Amino acid sequence: MVSAPGRSIDDILDAARARLTRVTPAEVADGAILVDIRPAAQRAAEGGIPGALIVERNVLEWRFDPRSDARLPIADRYDLPVVVFCSEGYTSSLAAAALQDLGLHLATDLAGGFQAWKRAGLPVSN
Repeated sequence: MVSAPGRSIDDILDAARARLTRVTPAEVADGAILVDIRPAAQRAAEGGIPGALIVERNVLEWRFDPRSDARLPIADRYDLPVVVFCSEGYTSSLAAAALQDLGLHLATDLAGGFQAWKRAGLPVSN
């Protein structure tokens, strides 16, 4: 048996989450910037969180890097309280760790993702 090169996705996810202070839907602080990274088809099928910024995963780093010419106007500093979410909280953990790599030290993700938000009975849009 030949050993596989690199780390497994489970190892990468565990390492990302070890760096994050993940929040539950009830723990999302006032003033937090909720960022929905789900693709359009998934948002259309599941719904959304009112007021969340929609920034699909493939452009997230460019939109939040204060040094990027493609950044969002809100992304002008490194202490943004960004809470990234996906459908179930897996991709968002990797995305939040990537934002931390850019220097956004408060970036984290929503444990359980949009599905946890919905189960908690919090507001959703269609």
